[in-house]
Amino acid sequence: MEYQSVMKILGIIPSRYYSNRFPGKPLLDLGGKSMVQRVYEQAQKSKLDQVIVATDDKRIYNAVLGFGGKAVMTSSKHSSGTDRCLEAMQKTVGNFDCVINIQGDEPFIHPEQIQKIADCLQQKNTQIVTLGKAVNRKDDLLDINAPKVFFNEHMLATGFEREVNFECKTKYYFHIGIYGYTNKILTEITRLQPTENEIKKGLEQLRWLDNGYSIRVELTEHESFSIDTPEDVKKIAHLL
Repeated sequence: MEYQSVMKILGIIPSRYYSNRFPGKPLLDLGGKSMVQRVYEQAQKSKLDQVIVATDDKRIYNAVLGFGGKAVMTSSKHSSGTDRCLEAMQKTVGNFDCVINIQGDEPFIHPEQIQKIADCLQQKNTQIVTLGKAVNRKDDLLDINAPKVFFNEHMLATGFEREVNFECKTKYYFHIGIYGYTNKILTEITRLQPTENEIKKGLEQLRWLDNGYSIRVELTEHESFSIDTPEDVKKIAHLL
């Protein structure tokens, strides 16, 4: 495994107020702390050089400053968290080499998961890196809101799918949507146009694969709990 000189890494938590399924969820109270605060505090436990929240709403911006965090205002016109990360990176002082895009709806993301991404970014020739977790129950494969990732023997992603073929005897892995990229790659992929494959499956990362970018997959044993709807809050009540 070949390493390079130490890369300076910025963790960015894209956090928008308006959501079709759950407006205002970044400010949702979870056991006395907002969701965005819980994500921020988990990210701070990893060894990133800096963590910021990138938002398009003053309520979120002020809430982050209120608990002592760092935030930056970004455009409300971004179509993805990737685009928001680029603007936030450009507005942040510090000459960072890489960015980790940390999902703002996973209040219990494990610091070790973030650190795996950071460590992989220190390896030479890494363009994009993400996480996968083994699927242990066949019933879980039915969830089309939990994409699956496929990769080769070199741990490079070969595809992402929402639906899988149950007749295959292969082992399946959930895709956990945290991404790390070098600044150069982040800048390049935000200029790409959506591909037919991406539009059909509703998975932005397919745009990068379709355009020849390599996505390294690191494996994690930690569960991923994302909050997409009000009903999801009940599912994570035991963790509070």
